[in-house]
Amino acid sequence: MALHNDIGKWGEDLAAQYLEQKGWYIRHRDWRFGHRDIDIVAIDEDATTLLIVEVKTRTTDEFGDPDLSVDLEKRNSVIKAASAYVNSFSLDNLELRYDTISVIGTPDTTHEIIHKENAFNVVSNHYYRVKQRKAAHYRKRPGCW
Repeated sequence: MALHNDIGKWGEDLAAQYLEQKGWYIRHRDWRFGHRDIDIVAIDEDATTLLIVEVKTRTTDEFGDPDLSVDLEKRNSVIKAASAYVNSFSLDNLELRYDTISVIGTPDTTHEIIHKENAFNVVSNHYYRVKQRKAAHYRKRPGCW
């Protein structure tokens, strides 16, 4: 396995341990729906919230916070996979939350875990897409930036 895959697997293991220490139950890891995937699916200790987690692992933060790489396309993919997950397991009675966990470091050095709750949601994703579409429309008009 390539080094970056090993680092990614290590980061997902740390993220899962971190959530378990918080009292969350890990339902699935690397759950797949077609070509889409969810890194971690968990349920809170009260069994009221379904947590969909995208994990990003980097050896350094030289290029910024790792969760910044969860772009619009990736968020859309995670949201679609989460919808399929909820439908597959009939979990529509649970609140749904999308988080990111960034792991910075390596197994041989110190590491940092950054957990961003509610990192994105369906509404903010829709707003972001509409905003991008409007900006692209205005750029096509003559005389507009």
